Amino acid sequence: MLASGKAAWVALLCLGGMAANCNSAAERPPSAERGTLADTVAVLVGAGDIADCDSRGDEETAALLDAIPGTVFTAGDNAYGDGTPEQFARCYAPSWGRHKARTRPSPGNHDYETEGAGAYYAYFGARAGPAGRGYYSYDLGGWHIVSLNSNVAMDAGSPQEQWLRADLAATTKRCTLAYWHHARFSSSSSHGSQKQTQPLWKALYDHAAEIVISGHDHTYERFALQTPRRSSGSGPRHPAVRGRDRGSEPIRLRPAAAEQ
Repeated sequence: MLASGKAAWVALLCLGGMAANCNSAAERPPSAERGTLADTVAVLVGAGDIADCDSRGDEETAALLDAIPGTVFTAGDNAYGDGTPEQFARCYAPSWGRHKARTRPSPGNHDYETEGAGAYYAYFGARAGPAGRGYYSYDLGGWHIVSLNSNVAMDAGSPQEQWLRADLAATTKRCTLAYWHHARFSSSSSHGSQKQTQPLWKALYDHAAEIVISGHDHTYERFALQTPRRSSGSGPRHPAVRGRDRGSEPIRLRPAAAEQ
């Protein structure tokens, strides 16, 4: 569900209640090593396009986080406008930074305006995964969570895509959620669907993942189940979330994306 402030939003996922309907739980064969429903309770909360010293959206969403337990994710563009050390210190740290110890981030294109997203990796340290790589995974209750990097190579056969497939094959969790910055599907006229992320979606689809979360477009929308190319009643669900109150645009929600 969503929790709203005056003009900004965070996505709040109570993952435990969704586990009985996991694609992976239904389609994968039973395994003594795979998690049971008893260990699926988890809370994941976050947004993308977050901190800007010229906006109060990050303060408003950080105030929501103050009252929500669980793990915090970011869907990229953590510190506007160029992801500099000063912007992380002055814009991100006073608001979302107070939840840094429980944050598992992903980088966005604005973070990469600073060469190699150096300030992003320096600020988050080990919580951002291996320095300079920007993709990693962790477990949360009965869920396997994957944070990916849509700012580096992600085509089929790339190191990131090969890592993702190996990671998904190795997990023993019933359910899988992934997040990254550039949305595979988007109705926005600002950026729209980002087809270059399709190999990541295909890997997740092949391994029966449940949910993909993205940022980039300053909107909120969610789609029905998606294949890597279109809606078909199967595949991951796809919410797109934002954390700022500037640059947002009205959007008509639709149940599925056309083939793009």
